[in-house]
Amino acid sequence: MLQLSDFDYILPQELIANNPIPSRDESRLLVVNNNKFLHDLYFKDIINFIEPNDLIIFNDSKVLKARLFGHKPSGGKIELLIERILPNNNLIAHIRSNKHINIDMLINLPGNVTLAVKTKLDGLFELSLIQESSLIQEVITFDWLGYLDQHGHIPLPLYIRRQDNELDEQRYQTVYAKNPGSVAAPTAGLHFTENLLKLIKAKGATCAHITLHVGSGTFKPVGVNFIHEHKMHSEIYSIPESTLHLIHQCKAQKGKIIAVGTTSLRTLEAAALTNFKSLSGETDIFITPGFKFKIVDKLITNFHLPKSTLLMLVSAFAGMDTIKQAYAHAINNRYRFFSYGDAMLLNLLLP
Repeated sequence: MLQLSDFDYILPQELIANNPIPSRDESRLLVVNNNKFLHDLYFKDIINFIEPNDLIIFNDSKVLKARLFGHKPSGGKIELLIERILPNNNLIAHIRSNKHINIDMLINLPGNVTLAVKTKLDGLFELSLIQESSLIQEVITFDWLGYLDQHGHIPLPLYIRRQDNELDEQRYQTVYAKNPGSVAAPTAGLHFTENLLKLIKAKGATCAHITLHVGSGTFKPVGVNFIHEHKMHSEIYSIPESTLHLIHQCKAQKGKIIAVGTTSLRTLEAAALTNFKSLSGETDIFITPGFKFKIVDKLITNFHLPKSTLLMLVSAFAGMDTIKQAYAHAINNRYRFFSYGDAMLLNLLLP
């Protein structure tokens, strides 16, 4: 029975990437084969591992400027991380405060917007909009996306120990992002440039998109000793019919399906569990060693936190021993870790 300690490793603090490198595709790339042979390359070299019949699937979710700073009527500081915008103008959010959060507590935000805390939901809070600025009093549906774009901050992970800046607005976003909804970047996609996408298509490979809105639960620590007891967070996903058609076509042509990021992989494998009868909805799929993959053949991914569900996922995909060796290699060779860090190309561990 797998334990949390099976997915632990020691990472020197200085290997956590606090800033993006100047060029997206100049990050390093560790190519890991099933026979554990390792290539130390640059991300732009990934073109050499893509074949004409391959299908590369990207998550086109766009990161919201989901962090808001406000205050209580008493003046106490409040920090919000917006997890989800509800149809009734309410929000689901994390709240950081020096003091206890009370139901019906008011939160004043920039732009003369006031929220009231309504209910607590598994560590999150539902917040209702009770006051809008005089400029938007007559608007029935509040434009939260526009509001966040004007007043919000890029929700950098807490392990990046600095405030967000203008560069983050560009670089903590993939070049193909178009569907707003994530509170964390699908980071494997951060390495792609417009030119690299053109080179992939010129080689004869096909690009397709899915959408999975990354929730803050992706950073939620696993709080149990035996990983099968962990309850996974739920995230909204959708798969276009056109992407499903390309998946079937790729399989028929014996090409490889390459998932860009764990979010793309989770979306595809979650839908495959329903035989693609459900192309949209929510998924809380928890992929751990022993999982039987049906769709994805290769995975492009960053390096993940110790004891995280994402480290468990890549261990399921490429094999626990392979991942342990790869991470040890990356640490010894001073790779950069986490969101703004370097990348890996993994092959599915074959039986």
